[in-house]
Amino acid sequence: MISVLRRIALPKQIYKLQLFQYSGNAEDLKTKENLKPNDSETHFGFQTVKESDKWKKVHKVFEEVAASYDLMNDAMSMGVHRLWKDIFIERLSPVGNGIRLLDMAGGTGDISFRYMKYLQKLPAIDRKPSHVTVCDINQNMLDVGQKRWEKLNLPNAGDTIEWVCADAEKLPFDDSSFSVYTIAFGIRNCTHIDRVLAEAYRVLQPGGRFMCLEFSHVNNEYLKWAYDQYSFQVIPPMGQILANQWQPYQYLVESIRKFPLQNEFKVMIENAGFKCVQFENLTFGVVAIHSGFKL
Repeated sequence: MISVLRRIALPKQIYKLQLFQYSGNAEDLKTKENLKPNDSETHFGFQTVKESDKWKKVHKVFEEVAASYDLMNDAMSMGVHRLWKDIFIERLSPVGNGIRLLDMAGGTGDISFRYMKYLQKLPAIDRKPSHVTVCDINQNMLDVGQKRWEKLNLPNAGDTIEWVCADAEKLPFDDSSFSVYTIAFGIRNCTHIDRVLAEAYRVLQPGGRFMCLEFSHVNNEYLKWAYDQYSFQVIPPMGQILANQWQPYQYLVESIRKFPLQNEFKVMIENAGFKCVQFENLTFGVVAIHSGFKL
C-alpha cells in the first residue's frame, strides 16, 4: 500500500491537498525495482530491456526533458503539435455538463488546459462544473504543469483541476470514476499497453469515452523516407542543441517506430472492451487519434 498526494485547484486558484491510499496486486511505483530478475523483456526504443527496467528508463527520460519539454515540442514539430492537440479537443467536443476528465500522462497540462479553455466558450447558463484530473507517473512533469496552470489564471465557472502522480497501469481511482479518459503522446512509453487500456476501461463510467493522441506510422513510402530522415538525423541533434539532451530524443524517435500500426492499436483497444473504435490520421499518419466507448 502506498500514499499518493493530490493537489486540487479550486476556483480562484485556491489549492487543497488530499492524501489517499490504494493497494493492488502488482508492485507499486516505489517497489517496481524489486521485481524478479527473470522478468520478461520488452523494448526501450530499439534496445531490449527487462520489463522491470523500462519504467525507470522512461522515468529518467522525462525527468531530464521536463523543463524543456514545451520548447522541444515546438521545435521538433515546427509548432504543428499545437494543431494536433486542438483537433484532438475538437474531436472530443466536450459539452461541459459535469464531465469528469482523466488526462493520463497529462504532465505539463497541454490537453487539460485546452479542455478548460474550451469550457470557457460554452454558455454558462445551466452548465454544471467539470473536474479534471491530470495524472502522470513523473512528478517533474506535473510540477511543470502546475506552474503553467498558476500562470494561466483562467477564469472558471466552478471547474476544478487536480494533479495526481500515479502509474497508468495501476490507477488509484475507483471503478467508473470518469466520463472521459484522454492520453496524448504517452501510451507508447508504457510497458504494458494492454494493462493501460484495461485500466482506462475500468475507471470509465458506462458510456464513457476513451481518446488517445499518439505518434503513429506514415503509409506513403516517399513521405515515410523523408520523415525517417528528419526523425533520426535532425531531432536528436536538435535536442542536443536546444536542451543539451541527445539520448531522450533518440529514444523518442525510436519509440515511435516500435508503437503498433494504426489498425493493430485499434484491435488492442477493442480487445480491452471498447466499442465503436475508430481512428483518424493527422499529417499523413505522423500522428493518429484513436477513439472508443465503454458501452
